[in-house]
Amino acid sequence: MNPAAVTVGGPGGAVAAGHPLTANAAAEVLRAGGNAFDAALAAMCAATVAEPVLASFGGGGFLLARPAGQAARLFDFFAQTPMRGPEPHGRDFHSVVADFGAAQQEFHIGLGSMAVPGAVDGLFHVHRALGRMPLERLVEPALAVARDGYELTPFQGYLFDVVGQIYMAGEEARHIFARPGASDRLIGAGDRFRNPDAADFLDALVREGRDLFYMGEVAHRVAEDCRAGGGTLTERDLAAYRTEERQPLSVDFAGARILTNPPPSTGGLLIAFALKVLEGAGGLGGPWGAPSHLTALARALDLTDGARRDAGPDHLVRLLAPETVAAYRGALALHPQVRRGTTHISVIDGDANACALTLSNGEGSGYVVPGTGVMMNNMLGEEDINPHGFDSWPPGVRLGSMMAPTAVLARDRLHVLGSGGSNRIRTAILQVILNLVAFAMPAEAAVAAPRIHVERGHLDIEPGWPREARDAVTAEFSDFRAWPERNLFFGGVHTAVRGAADFEAAGDPRRAGAAAVLDA
Repeated sequence: MNPAAVTVGGPGGAVAAGHPLTANAAAEVLRAGGNAFDAALAAMCAATVAEPVLASFGGGGFLLARPAGQAARLFDFFAQTPMRGPEPHGRDFHSVVADFGAAQQEFHIGLGSMAVPGAVDGLFHVHRALGRMPLERLVEPALAVARDGYELTPFQGYLFDVVGQIYMAGEEARHIFARPGASDRLIGAGDRFRNPDAADFLDALVREGRDLFYMGEVAHRVAEDCRAGGGTLTERDLAAYRTEERQPLSVDFAGARILTNPPPSTGGLLIAFALKVLEGAGGLGGPWGAPSHLTALARALDLTDGARRDAGPDHLVRLLAPETVAAYRGALALHPQVRRGTTHISVIDGDANACALTLSNGEGSGYVVPGTGVMMNNMLGEEDINPHGFDSWPPGVRLGSMMAPTAVLARDRLHVLGSGGSNRIRTAILQVILNLVAFAMPAEAAVAAPRIHVERGHLDIEPGWPREARDAVTAEFSDFRAWPERNLFFGGVHTAVRGAADFEAAGDPRRAGAAAVLDA
């Protein structure tokens, strides 16, 4: 789908998301009089059905809210570690390989990979805090999608190909994700996907409340299956879960104020650090795509990657101390270096309420809670989230993440954005912020522009960069991979923008993003 925004009638607003049905759910709620937070929650519910590989009520996420005229708030409903470690024997935990075409990545799934999910609690918590419309109304688009079904797009077919082993891993998963009449074949592009169990679950959840999931029938079934099958989650883990509210991390860059995800997550810190390093390093004063721009960007990404490996999450805040930034900035200028599934929703309404919501289920654990249509997460099987080993999590703590829902206040424009893409999230968001602020690009161009990613000294580069810039950066980073086309590997940034007299929105074409602008 073309990521350019479709203009529709309404009270004014902008929406960008990972699927047309997700974006439509938000737009429908805005037209009906809901605010940006209502719209984002409606889109969140729809995404669990319309984007099943990327979003689930078995996962978690973060919501950055900027109510008009009020201080911004960050709602953390990401996954949490169990209160005890894994059993030494009999753990259901095994590896699978996701094939992106030009790259492969190993993930781990099974009952032993599941952390405590927060998405359900986040839905109810944010709605109590900021919602205007009844929750029963907000879930209506999702119920219709789950019951009526829809045709899978080529992009969704590709996603299922990448992680197909996970979605055929168990009987309940095959019941949902296998082709009708062919239980050994995964659904794909062009097939009609329905999830009536998910509709029944969501309907019951709205009627019975969040305790259905954390203290009721669902919690008991998850805990029972974990006891019998090699998982770690217990009734106590689920009952103790609570959404946490935080003050967003704030950083100034080139006259703009950036608000993003604070600790214990690291994505926002690393974006802020890279912006501060780049701000005084030079190289961004010329046109976009100049050799100085691309090489400075690559060096900053390399330094940021090194910084995150050198310091644990509790120490990363020190990266923003002026003396630390100055030291890294000097290294950037003088010493060139030689050497997962997630979706996002951005909404701004006609009253200037703004919301950035990022969701993740990891890649999914392969375990679907029987009768609910809900696949649980595999957060304890993600290397990016568990850098010290899969069996060494601290008990009962909120996991950090690269997810970084972000708001940018630049001159007379308000942007909200975020991305999926595992540890590429920080680099994707950073580059879009630079495109919006340093190069004053319109939203669609800022999102569509080619990207790079640097990790462990290895450069990944998309096509579309000017030849001179590409030659300069690959001469410096000789360990590189040139991708033949733009790819979801480089994230999926969906952004909504409010100007002085207009709205913009752009969904990332790398992830078949969708957008809508509502006339005021």
